[in-house]
Amino acid sequence: MAGTTELVVSFPGGKRVDARIGSHLVCTDQPEAGGGAGSAPTPYQLFLASVGTCAGIFVLGFCQQRGLATDGIRISQRAHHHPETGALAEVEIDVEVPPSFPEKYREALVRVADQCKVKKAIQVQPPFRVRTVVR
Repeated sequence: MAGTTELVVSFPGGKRVDARIGSHLVCTDQPEAGGGAGSAPTPYQLFLASVGTCAGIFVLGFCQQRGLATDGIRISQRAHHHPETGALAEVEIDVEVPPSFPEKYREALVRVADQCKVKKAIQVQPPFRVRTVVR
C-alpha cells in the first residue's frame, strides 16, 4: 500500500472526535470521568486496538490460507506504561490457540503476527508534521 492515506477529523459534539476514512466513520469519545459520554473508545484505546487487530488479520490470513479452523484462537494484548511518565513502555501480544491447534504452526503464528503493519509503523517512528491551515 503506497501513496497517501487521508482522513478528515470532525467534532460532532461533547468530547466526541470522529474520523472519516473513505466510506468509514471511526468514532472516539472520552470516558465520563474525562467529561465525555463514554460512547466510543478513546483515541488511545483505538490506537491499541489497531495493533491487536492488525496482528489478528495476519493470523486470520495465515489460518485461512492453510484451511485451519480459527475457532478458539484469539489475540490477547497487554499495554504496559511507564510508571512515572505514563508513556507506552511495552506491548505484549499473545496468540492464544486451543490444544487442538497443530503444534507445527504455533511458532509460525508468532512470525505472521509480528508482520503487523501498525507495529512496524511505530517501530520506524515516522516524523509527524502538525500545522494550522486556513481554508
